[in-house]
Amino acid sequence: MADMKTYIMLKPDAVRNRHMGEIINRIERTGLTIERMVLEMVTPEQAKANYKEHEGKPFYEGLIKYITSGPVVKMVVSGPDAQPIMRKLMGATNPVEAAPGTIRGDFGVCMDENVIHGSDSPESAEREIGIFFA
Repeated sequence: MADMKTYIMLKPDAVRNRHMGEIINRIERTGLTIERMVLEMVTPEQAKANYKEHEGKPFYEGLIKYITSGPVVKMVVSGPDAQPIMRKLMGATNPVEAAPGTIRGDFGVCMDENVIHGSDSPESAEREIGIFFA
């Protein structure tokens, strides 16, 4: 078991629909540690830096508008195998395909509002933590 850090974001729909407490509780129950946590808006600059690989794609502008539409909860989560544990806890990206009992399976509405983001690799985690906790 490798000790690692990962970046997690509860998206505007999770905050708006008051799912923060339950989701944070689920993360804590895994035994992982929330090292840093803040409730704040994603700036347009942060959104563009985070989603730069999608620039020019048809959904890009909507993605930027959505992620900056309301407050989010930004977190650095750490512990043994934090990233694969969080990926399993979150469930499939598309809530329709996410298993019941996962965060997206229980709280996600659609691909455009899928409640939570988590880094998909150690490199992504390092980049995203740098963007959102610079």
